[in-house]
Amino acid sequence: MASVRAEIGELAGVSTRRSTVVLLTIAAIGAAISVLLGVYARLHDPTHEQLAHYGFSSTLAMKAWLTTAAFVLAIAQALTAAWMWGKLPRAGRAPRWVAHAHRWTGTAAFLVILPVAYHCLWSIGWKEPDARVFVHGLLGCAFFGVLTIKLLALRFDGLPAWTLPTLGGGLVALLVGIWSTSSLWYFTNVGFPAF
Repeated sequence: MASVRAEIGELAGVSTRRSTVVLLTIAAIGAAISVLLGVYARLHDPTHEQLAHYGFSSTLAMKAWLTTAAFVLAIAQALTAAWMWGKLPRAGRAPRWVAHAHRWTGTAAFLVILPVAYHCLWSIGWKEPDARVFVHGLLGCAFFGVLTIKLLALRFDGLPAWTLPTLGGGLVALLVGIWSTSSLWYFTNVGFPAF
């Protein structure tokens, strides 16, 4: 019996070491993505052109609306995740469709934010005229780093139970910060952009 306990303890130790190595590796990859995006944005000479109009009147109007859409989808992500994990008060057990809604709202948020990020990096670049723009750039780079970490973490079994909820919550928090320093700021300081 003692040898069985020792083997179980040894296996648990190997599993813990493996999950730590996996977490550190994917965290390093995410950090590298964040840094590379920041370096590119700082070094790239912005074109100040809108690659695709998507029906919007300007690049900033497009960014404001698409970031708002991603923000709404991120809130849906947080609510569906809380419901799936039984953390949504008075909601009861989540039906099967909630997991599908969670995946699709995440996919939609990613697809909506891609043209925003592309135009931030390519058209506008990351110059630091004020603290808001500096913070916005940091949050944007961190968002794609954490997104990379979360997407990689989904592929590995045996990671600590806190991993995905922490990364998902971090993504929502980052997107709230991105939205606040871009869309909300634009809507309240520049004007409510039309399509």
